[in-house]
Amino acid sequence: MQTTEGYITMDDGVRLYFEKAGSGSTALIILNGFLYFDDFKYLEAGHTLISLDLRNRGRSDFVSDVPKLKRGIHQDVDDLEVVRRHFGLQQIHLLAHSYTGLTVMLYAMNYPAHVNRIVQISPIPPDCAKQYPAPLGNVDATLLEFFGKIQELEKERSSEDPIRFCKRFWSHLRAIYVANPADAGKITSWERCDLATERNLMSYWVGCLVPSIQSVHLTGRDLAGVKSPVLIVHGTKDRSSPYGGAKDWASMLPNAQLITVEGVAHAPWIEAPERVLGPVQTFLQSSVSAKGN
Repeated sequence: MQTTEGYITMDDGVRLYFEKAGSGSTALIILNGFLYFDDFKYLEAGHTLISLDLRNRGRSDFVSDVPKLKRGIHQDVDDLEVVRRHFGLQQIHLLAHSYTGLTVMLYAMNYPAHVNRIVQISPIPPDCAKQYPAPLGNVDATLLEFFGKIQELEKERSSEDPIRFCKRFWSHLRAIYVANPADAGKITSWERCDLATERNLMSYWVGCLVPSIQSVHLTGRDLAGVKSPVLIVHGTKDRSSPYGGAKDWASMLPNAQLITVEGVAHAPWIEAPERVLGPVQTFLQSSVSAKGN
């Protein structure tokens, strides 16, 4: 598959990196595609795929100017609209994983006329302040062990080579993204310690993204205007985004369906590809079929 790549300059001068592949009649934007664009390139049949690295993520500009970062997820929404206009797209599909599942929903609330279909994979809840009981949440021994290891690792940050520290961090992090420890080794492309943005992700995450996420408390009334079809894919053993959040999205959105993947964690398409990849393709392809009728 032939791809093109480049940068799109935002209104404040920050450049976002993109890759574009395929020539289908509908455009699918994959948020933070530097992590998993290759995993979803199979969707090029019938679609034009645009992998977008969000602000201060992946191969986009490394930003140290705090005013350009402090709005966090809300800035990502504004940036996404700039990207849509850049490509001259009237409507777009959106595929998002983890915290960007909230990003695309905020975008759909603000720009409903420009959203065709949305795929949320392991999205964080519509209200991250909400606490979920077991089995709707998964605070297990593996997660608690991870927090302990990271606390110890942080003590060495100032004396450690940044790239080596990043790799050590990921050696612990990938374990919480899967339910079966044997699958941890399958998460390889997510570790991008060669990039300054990803080596410094935790400071951006804690200082800007988390506060912006915590400021959002969506209700069914907030989401009533999102008429786009939404496919939610979520594992029951997710430690990073509680499964209860997926059930809330499905109940609050007017036109949503939830695929529950039993026994997997934060990366369901990696742990159970046969239960995820086909349904995602079918969901997105249905809009192409509808156009042709």
